[in-house]
Amino acid sequence: MTAHSAVRRLLAAETLGSLLLAATVVGSGVMAERLAGGNLAVALLANTLATVAVLAVLIGLLEPVSGAHLNPAVSLVAALRGRLAWPVAFGYMLGQVAGCCAGVVLAHAMFELPIAQLSTHVRSGPAQWLAEFVATAGLLFVIGGCTRAERAPWLVAGWIGAAYWFTASTSFANPAITIARSLTDTFAGIRPHDAPAFIAAQLAGAVVGWLAGRLLFVPPMAMPDA
Repeated sequence: MTAHSAVRRLLAAETLGSLLLAATVVGSGVMAERLAGGNLAVALLANTLATVAVLAVLIGLLEPVSGAHLNPAVSLVAALRGRLAWPVAFGYMLGQVAGCCAGVVLAHAMFELPIAQLSTHVRSGPAQWLAEFVATAGLLFVIGGCTRAERAPWLVAGWIGAAYWFTASTSFANPAITIARSLTDTFAGIRPHDAPAFIAAQLAGAVVGWLAGRLLFVPPMAMPDA
């Protein structure tokens, strides 16, 4: 396999994985809202369970291929750590955004919704921004502590599932998902006007989570002999 074909394989995995992730987040939100009869707690629970399940599946499936970042914040930190070349990292980010947006279109098509939408769901204010900072910092902290690849699916999915409920923003924790969710006026949506602040909080949280992980999970230096 040539270097170019190897990179194309990586980018295809990130794009397809992001598409399936966004389709699940939006599609399960639509299904949950339709079936919950106005009970938002039940709708959020159903949305959470679907997201946790698809994250575990996608990470387990794609981690051996591309690392299963599925998130520009994760790819950014991988590049900062020197684990991913910057040109490849930028390719990952573009693929993740494109894939997530395509996933929203797919969800709309499956539920017979208008393909082109802009969200009117207000998500703004310091509490929401803090929640996104915490959710993304925690995500990168968890990833930093994954010493074995086989632990990543349940650790990452478990964190996101918990953060759906303990954060005020219901844990987007992903700039690509945030952009895509601005294109759906459904349960999972966010107004385009509110998305930039979410993304800024997510990127700041990602860096802080990475640095916190470095402090805790890097093996300590050997003590000198007495």
